[in-house]
Formats: sequence, C-alpha cells, structure tokens
Amino acid sequence: MAATLLALYKRPDGGDEALGAFWRRYREEHMPLIEKVPGLRATRIFNVASHYAGDDLIAVTNMEFDDQAALEAAMSSDEMRAAGRSLREIAPGLLTLVALESSWE
Repeated sequence: MAATLLALYKRPDGGDEALGAFWRRYREEHMPLIEKVPGLRATRIFNVASHYAGDDLIAVTNMEFDDQAALEAAMSSDEMRAAGRSLREIAPGLLTLVALESSWE
C-alpha cells in the first residue's frame, strides 16, 4: 500500500516580499534536494486557493512512496536530512509534516 508524506506550509511573516523569497528558495534550493530522496515516487505541490479554518496555509506538498517501509527509509536518509536543514532556513516554524495512511481499507 502506498504511503504519503504531506508538508503543510504556513504563510511567512513579512508580506509579499517574504512570500516571494519563500517560493524562490523553495523551488531553487529545497526541491532539488527533495528530488534526490530515495524511494520518492511522485511529488505534487499545491497552492492553497482558499483558507476556511485553522492556520493560514499557503502550500501543501504531497510526496508519494511505494509503502511505509520506503517512507521510513526516506525519512532517515542523508538526502532527507539535507532537505530538512534547508527547510529550517527557508521556512523556520512554518512547516507541519505528516504521514498519512488510509483508514478506510
């Protein structure tokens, strides 16, 4: 069964300039690191179109792995650690990272 890792990003303080800097660094610095994570099968980045409740999220990144074992191996990889260091600089305090599993099967 496939495993999903979701990264949810809050809006950075600092207005449009801070938001632009986040997106630029996310695309140019962070995503090239994520693309090297072993076992990653697909990545989709979503802009949050509407905010109805909860944190003011700006983006959700969906990362797909073959199964839970592949996700766990990816999370402990050097490549994921490098990606994590990148995010601590790009988006300090803005990230929520969750693994999903189906509860309906």
